[in-house]
Amino acid sequence: MVPTAKPKLRPANPNFSCGPCSKHPGWSPAGLGGALLGRSHRSLEGRARLKALISETRQLIGLPPDYLLGIVPGSDTGAFELAMWSLLGARGVDVLAWESFGHVWVSDIVRQLRLENVRILSAEFGSLPDLATVDCDRDVVFTANGTTSGVRIPDYDWIADDRRGLTLVDATSAILAQPIDWVKVDALTFSWQKVLGGEAAHGMLVLSPRAVERLESHVPPWPLPKVFRLVKEGRIDGAIFEGETINTPSMLCVEDCLDALRWAVSIGGLPALHARADRNAQILFDWIERTPWIGNLAAVADTRSNTSVCLKFTDPAVTALPLDAQSQFTKAVAGALAQERAAFDIAAYRGAPPGLRIWTGATIETSDVAALLPWIEWAFYAGRARLSPPIARHDG
Repeated sequence: MVPTAKPKLRPANPNFSCGPCSKHPGWSPAGLGGALLGRSHRSLEGRARLKALISETRQLIGLPPDYLLGIVPGSDTGAFELAMWSLLGARGVDVLAWESFGHVWVSDIVRQLRLENVRILSAEFGSLPDLATVDCDRDVVFTANGTTSGVRIPDYDWIADDRRGLTLVDATSAILAQPIDWVKVDALTFSWQKVLGGEAAHGMLVLSPRAVERLESHVPPWPLPKVFRLVKEGRIDGAIFEGETINTPSMLCVEDCLDALRWAVSIGGLPALHARADRNAQILFDWIERTPWIGNLAAVADTRSNTSVCLKFTDPAVTALPLDAQSQFTKAVAGALAQERAAFDIAAYRGAPPGLRIWTGATIETSDVAALLPWIEWAFYAGRARLSPPIARHDG
């Protein structure tokens, strides 16, 4: 029946933001007690902390021994910009865009780097471009998991093992939630504040041996800012991948990330992180299947994200509204949930279709996802009652 009373049980943790994401279960400021504050990141102790973070991250993500991993400025955005500005320009580029950040990379490649031999393979929110049309003899730029559309690549099988081009992968919300086929990856970026629930401003960059070869053999035709420079005198600056960062990192954020890594290992490592995200997302998927007025923005089941589930309202009285009115309706639903402290920050990303966006990554407890669902129903029906015609009552 149509709910009219507020649910009694709230999620214990109402933080469902898709970035920065919720802290891990059991997090407290006490976990930061060992932070190296007031000390140089270039001191022996500072470098040891940074090197430990790199080493523990390598181990957690299962990085091949001949791949490099380093801490770079600017969160995932800075890391991916660094990869594009440093690696592109040697050959043609295929850039894939099916959500907001993919379109940002398109804009930067075309308008900032001003590359001419560019193919843009795009799709509407909720769908993927035809991956079979990608030419892997060109450089390929894509997001592994689109947080603003809830659409992920189903696998890496479409990337050729014998490719001549490089693959540049924005994987910030996929790195600890979805399998990464490292053989298919040449440059990959992520940040601490997504699946780990860490703090902002720091990015991580993975480079394959093929990417290192490109860096050492190709000089970009544009000036590189200091924070993008990975090469010294024609050779990769290996110190960056041993903890000697390009600019000054926050040692408080470093300690927070180390704390999150310890938590990830304590629950079973990468398989456990994947399983938690899958389980959380499935709670939402099952609810969508039995709820007539809500849908998954991702059209195809095996492309649905298990971290950033994007929902669209399918009730005719809502879909008949002008787009700006639909947006106001969904913002009102999200606002009501925030006011009740049932869920914070779950309105759709700016520029995405109107709807809700719920983070279901590993730092979220499944019980909280389950407790959220009656609150979404309450907020929807409360908003729907103000529209006409009145909504029909139904069972189930």
